[in-house]
Amino acid sequence: MRSKTDYQQLAAQILPLVGGKENILRVYHCQTRLRFTLADESKADDKALEALDGVRKVIRSAGVYQVVIGTDVADLFAVLEPLCGGGGAAAAEAPAEKKGPVTVVIDFVAGTFQPIIPALSGAGMLKALMALLVVFNAIDSASQTYAIFNFFADAVFYFLPVMIAFCEAQKLKCNPILAAAVAGIMMHPTWISMVGAGEPVRFFELIPFSLVNYSGTVIPIILVVLVQAQVEKLLNRFIPKAVNLVFVPMLTFLIMGTLALAVLGPIGNFLGGYLSIFFNFLSVNASWAPAVLIGAFLPPMVMFGLHNGVAPLGVMQMADLGYDSIFGPGCVCSNIAQGVAALVVAVRTRDSKLRQVATSGGITALMGITEPVLYGVNLPKKYPLIAAMIGGGCGGLYAGLTQTHRFATGSSGLPAVLLYIGDNTMTCFYNIIIALVISAVVTAVVTWVLSLKFEPKEG
Repeated sequence: MRSKTDYQQLAAQILPLVGGKENILRVYHCQTRLRFTLADESKADDKALEALDGVRKVIRSAGVYQVVIGTDVADLFAVLEPLCGGGGAAAAEAPAEKKGPVTVVIDFVAGTFQPIIPALSGAGMLKALMALLVVFNAIDSASQTYAIFNFFADAVFYFLPVMIAFCEAQKLKCNPILAAAVAGIMMHPTWISMVGAGEPVRFFELIPFSLVNYSGTVIPIILVVLVQAQVEKLLNRFIPKAVNLVFVPMLTFLIMGTLALAVLGPIGNFLGGYLSIFFNFLSVNASWAPAVLIGAFLPPMVMFGLHNGVAPLGVMQMADLGYDSIFGPGCVCSNIAQGVAALVVAVRTRDSKLRQVATSGGITALMGITEPVLYGVNLPKKYPLIAAMIGGGCGGLYAGLTQTHRFATGSSGLPAVLLYIGDNTMTCFYNIIIALVISAVVTAVVTWVLSLKFEPKEG
């Protein structure tokens, strides 16, 4: 356990090694990493940073300079952020870094969906608790208590377009409040009642609105905010500053409300329909594929940031079909495999420092956070990573073949097994436990066998 002084010293060491505060455009953090947007990445010293006690790895990905710290990253960030000072003149004047199309898409998707994850996790665990209470007859599924529990959890998914709109607008640097308000237009009770009535709706008796309920949808609001960002820029350019505050919001609501219900929303709903067809096709014809691929290849995907582009597919499938079989099962199998691989290394090694890192990191990985053990143990030693990929793939194969899916989004560690209780059945719950046992056993055996070759003097 580090003290505040330790974090202050580490922050003071990190700052000059990323080029100083004048080189920092932006700094924030996720569960395990400090994420810098730097004016000039060539000024950062990767090797010197990785040599610091407390820094596990440095990653350059999608225009973001990532310093892997571990689960105590928030404590370090709290003392580092004031030192950064919001960047200096050099940062403000720095030209935008050119990114490839794949990097741009992943960066956009990650920036839109990552801020929503805590809400989805909370709702997911609430759904799991509700399912457990029903299974153990603590509450009746016909009771008011059950109904209240249900809307507590479902609110996140029902109002998902509002949250996506807000986060996407922040990413696109347009007004997030206006974007959330436009999403509210698409979900207004009056519009919902018009859709339910099924009678043709025409704006000014001229513009037809397609009768679509956008609650819980994903693609429509993404398209709407993409267009709204451009509309806002045009309005801000041509409307005088003196009346900007009044007329930009008014015209934004009028223009985007009309486009959302007449054009963009229906197009998004059409595309979302084909996405649902794709999800159903995978579930019926290739249910094994996503879980195997994620279970086996999630670690390298995490290293290159590609998981940020895949994980939202699980959220979209959840919004469309009520369950996720694309990302969740493979992810939890991979995380358990990584944790087990590290724990086997802890048993085999005679290096006391490595044993400590492998033990603590292995336990953390079993709880769903793998970066500390990935960069601290499995990747440097290589053979535990190979074993974890084999074990995760085997567990994912079983989960896929049995069409195992989770009914809510949440963590991807051992507590996540509760997310597989739903639809008045325990089948997915039992199957994910079997999948995790397969992942753990295969990983442990392969790690131990490989350690005999790569660490013959240990154990």
